[in-house]
Amino acid sequence: MWSAALLLLIAIVGCRSGDAAVKYDVIYSNEKETQSQTDPVAQETYTIGMVPKATENSYFNLVEDGAREAAADLGANLLYEGAPVADTGQQIRVIRSLISRKVDLIAVSANDSAKLLPVLREAKQSGIRVITWDSDTEREGRELFVNMVDPETLGRHLLDALAMQMNETGQYAILAGASTASNMNEWMKWIKVQNAQYYPDMKLVETAAANDDPQLAYTEAIRLMEKYPDLAGIIGTSSVALPAAAKALEDKHQAGSIHAVGLSTPNLMREYLKNGTVKNATLWSPKRLGYLTIVLAVNLLDGQTPVNGQVVRNVGEIRVKGDSVIMGEPLDFTKDNVDEYVF
Repeated sequence: MWSAALLLLIAIVGCRSGDAAVKYDVIYSNEKETQSQTDPVAQETYTIGMVPKATENSYFNLVEDGAREAAADLGANLLYEGAPVADTGQQIRVIRSLISRKVDLIAVSANDSAKLLPVLREAKQSGIRVITWDSDTEREGRELFVNMVDPETLGRHLLDALAMQMNETGQYAILAGASTASNMNEWMKWIKVQNAQYYPDMKLVETAAANDDPQLAYTEAIRLMEKYPDLAGIIGTSSVALPAAAKALEDKHQAGSIHAVGLSTPNLMREYLKNGTVKNATLWSPKRLGYLTIVLAVNLLDGQTPVNGQVVRNVGEIRVKGDSVIMGEPLDFTKDNVDEYVF
């Protein structure tokens, strides 16, 4: 949950329909806003290539909205390009295309933390700065990682949410995105740590990868329920996994018998939260993540590194741990508050 010092309210002035863009503002309150927060202005016009895991994914569409707003505010040129689906080979080709166009910086959400290293080395050898956001590479592949939340906090939080509904006992499974995505693997590590430390009567029976594909996530959720007749819970660690699991629970008439928690947007989870199939879903503001990534990219090109406790306009206070920036804390959506958020 957000601290009392940081209240996230989202005001919507439009909605996505097909290819139409979502338009909404992120408004926050923080006692440190009394500090000077003049709009940053790039010292020159930069071209930034931003590469998501997949473009046909509502989560990354929202990131793009925030990135484009920041680019407009800062006077930067933004090339937001990627493959329709999460595919490492296509992501490598997109990065090579950006290298050939001599962009100033490439910001990538990595589908595979290791396989992207050679092409990212090519970018750096060409004089292009490289950062990651959402999902990291090996450290040698970039100079900065823009993280949404602290992975330990998030992993432990997800298991706590499930344990409360399962009465801290029984079998559960994890329905993930890509098995090679570093962010999801880090969250799962902390889920397992929390399990071992605090919930000895809960057993993780399987981790299934759905490659950020809604249909595959649905199929895998059905398979898990059929394979494990005593299954009592599912944790979805990608934005499409949790709504797919919720749909599977409804179709198999298992809502209430099998509990589902995880990460997704309020728009995708609203129906399932309101009808009681799912009690809570967790996320952060994808638009803020896009905005912050571009601000930090421009700052780096201007020779400015992020500072712990720095207040970023339209984002709030950030934390810096080594070569990683942490945007904020996880936010839970329930049937009682989901209508306050439209993204």
